[in-house]
Amino acid sequence: MSLLWRSKKTRICLCPDRILVSGGNPVAVEKDVFETLSSLLAARKDHQLSVVLADSFVRYLLLPFNPALKREEQWLALARHRLATIYGPQAAEWEVKLSVTAPQGARLACALERKLIEGFAERCVAARVDLVSVQPFMVTAFNQISRLAGGGSCWLVVEEPGRLTLAYLQRGSWIAVRSRRVDERWRVALPEIIERESACLALPETCTRVIVCAQEAFDTGMHEAFRLDALSYRDLALA
Repeated sequence: MSLLWRSKKTRICLCPDRILVSGGNPVAVEKDVFETLSSLLAARKDHQLSVVLADSFVRYLLLPFNPALKREEQWLALARHRLATIYGPQAAEWEVKLSVTAPQGARLACALERKLIEGFAERCVAARVDLVSVQPFMVTAFNQISRLAGGGSCWLVVEEPGRLTLAYLQRGSWIAVRSRRVDERWRVALPEIIERESACLALPETCTRVIVCAQEAFDTGMHEAFRLDALSYRDLALA
């Protein structure tokens, strides 16, 4: 007779003010995020840990497809150069990963502070937890919404406290990713926000297909001119 041992798995979403935990209640970050993380991991020895990072921790940069770039190293070099041009010397301290949705589509560069990744690794080792993956929220959301998005165009709108991240998708490929500060009135102003972003992209008409990932309940019937779906931020992060 043999026994099948199943690894215990934990998924968390790290936000600036709290940590969402699969199968548990949110844990407030009171002082230091790593101190809170260490306490959380202490009870999860030998677990496999998957981490989703709130967009507040991530810088996004979209790289249009370039047939001259043949290797991953070339794309990464371009991403690092563009980030350094925009953000200056601090970009040298960032870990950069690329997300690809189509062979001849744009690449989404995701930049994370290297000390953040190293901090995760150190605390996982100390707690004897196996760190399986670290992924930005926007990438997690994109991977989850393909069924809702279908093969057409849509906006993905992700709410985090005080900000929205908006991604425009066309036939399953990244076209634009933008972040903007907002207040609690953003739900009412969403059509104007979408129209303004559509105009910035010089779209021939405003895309009214919108998938909203909100912190709290979102009324999909509040804007009749738009075709809206709403998803829970927590549910999407911990799926």
